[in-house]
Amino acid sequence: MAELAPNTVVDNRYRVLSRLGTGGMADVFLAEDEQLGRKIALKLLHRRFAEDPDFVERFRREAQSAAGLQHPNVVSVYDRGEFDGTYYIAMEYLPGRSLKQLIRQEAPLDPLRAIDITIQILKAARFAHARGIVHRDLKPHNVIVDDSGHAKVTDFGIARAGASDMTETGSIMGTAQYLSPEQAQGHAVNAQSDLYSVGIVLYEMLTGRVPFDAESAVTIALKHVSEAPLPPRQINPDIPPELEQTVLWVLNKDPADRPVDADQLITVLEHCKEAITSAGAGQHTASMAAVAAAGAAAGANAAISDQAMRAYQTANGTGERVAVVMPEEEPPHNRGPWGWVVLVILLIAAAAAAAYFLSRPKQAVVPSVVGERLSVAEKVVQAAHFQVAHAYQSSAKAAGTVIAENPNAGTRADRGSTVFLTVSGGPGTTSVPSVQGDTVAAATRALRRAHLNVGNQLPRSSSQFHTGLVTGTSPPAGKTIKAGTQVTLYVSSGPATKKVPDVTGETQTAATTDLIHAGFNVNPTNKASNSAPAGTVISQSPAAGTTQQQGSTVTIVLATAPATANVPSVLGDPTSGAVSALTNAGFKVKQQKQKVTQQNQDGTVIQQSPGANATAKKGSTVTITIGKYVPSSSSSSSSSSSSSSSSSTTTSSSTPAAGSPVP
Repeated sequence: MAELAPNTVVDNRYRVLSRLGTGGMADVFLAEDEQLGRKIALKLLHRRFAEDPDFVERFRREAQSAAGLQHPNVVSVYDRGEFDGTYYIAMEYLPGRSLKQLIRQEAPLDPLRAIDITIQILKAARFAHARGIVHRDLKPHNVIVDDSGHAKVTDFGIARAGASDMTETGSIMGTAQYLSPEQAQGHAVNAQSDLYSVGIVLYEMLTGRVPFDAESAVTIALKHVSEAPLPPRQINPDIPPELEQTVLWVLNKDPADRPVDADQLITVLEHCKEAITSAGAGQHTASMAAVAAAGAAAGANAAISDQAMRAYQTANGTGERVAVVMPEEEPPHNRGPWGWVVLVILLIAAAAAAAYFLSRPKQAVVPSVVGERLSVAEKVVQAAHFQVAHAYQSSAKAAGTVIAENPNAGTRADRGSTVFLTVSGGPGTTSVPSVQGDTVAAATRALRRAHLNVGNQLPRSSSQFHTGLVTGTSPPAGKTIKAGTQVTLYVSSGPATKKVPDVTGETQTAATTDLIHAGFNVNPTNKASNSAPAGTVISQSPAAGTTQQQGSTVTIVLATAPATANVPSVLGDPTSGAVSALTNAGFKVKQQKQKVTQQNQDGTVIQQSPGANATAKKGSTVTITIGKYVPSSSSSSSSSSSSSSSSSTTTSSSTPAAGSPVP
């Protein structure tokens, strides 16, 4: 979409004030609604997508989906329409930063702040899910946070009602770093897919990075499907353990192992928040104690019968259920106050033991893999019925060697749980972080956090990233290199420009090939020409030699043969009539004069070329010869003799004497 100049009025209503940002399919401008006198965010679809029915449908669906969601944590949509060959959405303007900007500038966030923002996102998701709408692209870029910490979700561009498939013409819609495993595989998605994306966002707020990243979207998608995330406390030890477990619960590969819905996840996060603010008091223990105390206060003894198996269930933050056995009532006995205290303690212990034995999964011994190559270690751990996750760390050991494992070898752990392997990256190594799309300042901070230095900053043309944003690095993101290495930043200099080649006189095929090789699009048009061969370029715009953005369009004008017509006969016609007849037939007229001795030819056409009824190109020239009467000298002498003779004759007839000589 071309830049809209300030004060441009869109659809006779929205006056553009400034640009707010850009995305993969649209630009967003700050504008003023001149009818209601309020500021709005105006989202305009890139013109190159306006002719693509799929993109237009996505854009229309965004407006329709969001317009039906009026909620404090959802950005309101006011209007939609068409303007200047594309489409727009008018929506609520929120002064503030995107959550992605906040993460880049301030991550890792305080756990309580991260929980608060996550709960607000979940409330928006819960509201949409209750109306059958799955967002499908929840990510920090689509969350706006104001200065007071209030968060709102936007961009329902790929939201749909129901659990329909995400594949469209063979592509998976969404953002790779935040896709759920089922979405990455093109399978049907549901509300729990949105919860997975929210879990990724929470992980990123707590650690400052996403759990899965790579150079290509396909590689990232495969990681979502097959790799376990690195526990966030290994990146940021300040994360409370109960919050870490909640994050890992939400990031389970199987939707059945995640929270049932947004409500359940909100409840667990509220428990985490309470645990943090109360210095880590055990929430489950408190719950069980409350239940046991309630049973004791009702006058219960420790005798247990078939009717005593009433279960209290609560989420424990890992998706499992905890059952607490309640005793049956029996006749009261006289007890002192200490007897009641002992009874409550015994009930709590019994409940905890019952919960443990009822929910305990099968266990296995963690194998020893320290010293093994990573590829071997993964197979050994998986053969022992565990999942595997790994992270690299600088070490004197050879790169790729396992240097630590958690839990330790020889200990017993639940089957299906994750064994985390620490792998040597070689002496003093680190991984290059992804800084694509960041400002140079933000990229510099990210590289320094990874113990790397910023080297050269080289300009690189880009139509994807605005001028001044980082388009990539050398070495590339994800590559393991020595700490302290200088990393080159490639910084966008805007779209590439090039001089337009001269293609006049070339055939259409040759001209098109030359322009495409130079990086331009071609728009051919036709024009009749008498001078140029048909099919050759007679002009171009922009002109040859001018500097234009690569990807822009050059219009070429191709010569076509002019139409033909029969030349009308104008022989004998007066000059004005002949000129009129030839002009009306589509010809140009050239006049020339020639002396004639016949007075009736004066001012008339005595010759024409081409001749009458000949076929000629319209616009070509017909030459006509106009007669100009000039009396001849022989004609004058003859006239004089006649007069003399007549006069002589007349005179002769009056001579009185016959036979007199004739003068």
